[in-house]
Amino acid sequence: MPDPDTNEGTPFRELKPGDRYVALGSSFGAGPGIPPRVEGAPRASGRSANNYAHLLAARLELDLDDVTFSGATAAEMLAAGGQIEAVTETTRLVTVTGGGNDVGYIPGLVAASVPRFLRVLPSIRRGLADTNGTGHLDERFDQLTQTLTSLVREVRRRAPHSIIVLVDYVTLVPADESIATPPLSSGAAHWGRTMAARLVEVTRAVAAAEGCLYAAASDISASHHAFSAEPWSKHFHYSLRGGAPYHPNAAGMAAIAALVGDQLNRPSVLPE
Repeated sequence: MPDPDTNEGTPFRELKPGDRYVALGSSFGAGPGIPPRVEGAPRASGRSANNYAHLLAARLELDLDDVTFSGATAAEMLAAGGQIEAVTETTRLVTVTGGGNDVGYIPGLVAASVPRFLRVLPSIRRGLADTNGTGHLDERFDQLTQTLTSLVREVRRRAPHSIIVLVDYVTLVPADESIATPPLSSGAAHWGRTMAARLVEVTRAVAAAEGCLYAAASDISASHHAFSAEPWSKHFHYSLRGGAPYHPNAAGMAAIAALVGDQLNRPSVLPE
């Protein structure tokens, strides 16, 4: 079984300028609030021209089809008529960032951050149910593993000569429990750490099992969490300025683009 960090045993060829690149993902790939917005993209997508896909495509001179969409689940990416339809036989690179919406990760953090008087709203109550441990999370993570596996296999079926990179989430909550995380309580912060770790586990396991590259954004951002002096993500706030709450900012997107680019620069030969 290949190691997703070294890509040993999974040969790929180098990408050429003009090769087709499809970016699949949720808001963590789209980059809502990071200016400028992609011209012509649906406003609800939150698609930034400075998200990591655009930065990577510019660096490698690739022909990008960015279909990332804020709020998308991995299941929705895979569904008929979903993002998967952008992947064709001519696609040479596919990046995937998602899964958090399938398990309620960011909605839970947001719900735990809003004032108490807003916690009667149905969407907030659902998020709080997750942070309180009543959201059937084990079943959701099991399903996410199956969904990501199916998504990778469908990408490979449609684009058998493509390089597939699974990109996990930047670190939002510091590993050090002594660091204050207002307005998150210590309990909510602990929940966030646990959720992030489980998402990493699922993403890395699927990458290993399916022979994909794995870009550990969680690792490189560990000291740049949302509450750090030099954050790569936004902590809770009430606007999209500079990035959505508990989402990557411009610095985070630049770091992810560099990470994925470094992975792709490793010696490789694409399967015939």
